[in-house]
Amino acid sequence: MKLSHQLVLSSLAVFVLTACSGNATQRRQAKDDFEYLDTPALEEWKMAEGAEPQFYTNYQIPQGDYAGGIGKEVDIRPPQQVLELIPGARAERKQGETTLWLLRESELDTVWATAMKMLQEQNIGIREQTATRVETDWVTWSSEDEDVELGARYEIDRVKAGGRHGFKIALIDWKEAGKEMPVTALNKERYNALMTNLVTARYDLDLREEAQRKAQELVKHIPITMGSDRSGFPVIIARTPYNVLWQRLPRLLPNMGFTIEERNQSQGTIKAKYASPDDQFWTEIGVKPIGLSSGTYTFLFGDLGNRTSINVTDSSGKPVEEELLKDMVPVLSAVAGKNNQE
Repeated sequence: MKLSHQLVLSSLAVFVLTACSGNATQRRQAKDDFEYLDTPALEEWKMAEGAEPQFYTNYQIPQGDYAGGIGKEVDIRPPQQVLELIPGARAERKQGETTLWLLRESELDTVWATAMKMLQEQNIGIREQTATRVETDWVTWSSEDEDVELGARYEIDRVKAGGRHGFKIALIDWKEAGKEMPVTALNKERYNALMTNLVTARYDLDLREEAQRKAQELVKHIPITMGSDRSGFPVIIARTPYNVLWQRLPRLLPNMGFTIEERNQSQGTIKAKYASPDDQFWTEIGVKPIGLSSGTYTFLFGDLGNRTSINVTDSSGKPVEEELLKDMVPVLSAVAGKNNQE
């Protein structure tokens, strides 16, 4: 059966932390030997004649028939966690299956559409598809933690329970080195989480791109005026949030004749060297030249909530004169407007 696509874990924002070096087998197994497997079987404790046994429930070993790997079969890698990248979603992991629960059906619609887009982008084939269920073709996982190439097929379902809307991923078929094998509980737990993370990572990417697009829309129309800061000193006021304005500054300031040398968003500072543009620039923007001398200046940006204050100091740290700030207001407005049209 043809493998539809290969997913390399390290390149898809899915991280597997490894605490030791060596080959794949060494990364999955305990470092020490397995002499404990040769430990003699436990024998019943024999009490001395006349002794009264005392039992403490704190140390009582649960009774039952427990099945699991021992020795080299034990996988010491930390469990694969589901990345919490979808706001409001709660991940539930039961019997190896992973379900993302959302409060509103509209949110599930978005997550479902994201999953379908991710399958298409990664060239993952689909065998069966309905409005609420998708069964994928073989997906190939490649990882440094595995000795052989792994193959998996998934079932993705929309589910509803208790007024919640869920997105469930289940591993249904498994291959190792091209040979079909039974699906183990460890396979389900680890590789269901990895497939879920591909969806959550893609959702997060869409969310960040949408936020950036909205920020760019907001910054298209920035009223810029003179005002005063909380201390009453004159400053330029840009009526837009600080983080929105900051994204535009690397393009805005160079168009005004400033060459950015240093910038620090957390401190709200940009150090730039100024050289007055030629006459053609001032003619194009329709603003008179500002009387700012060539040299190095520092822009100081203050976060005022839905507004941003702008002040400028010279190379000695002294604020420039109020008249120079006033002259810069129409220049900033004109350059911002000109950039919006490009």
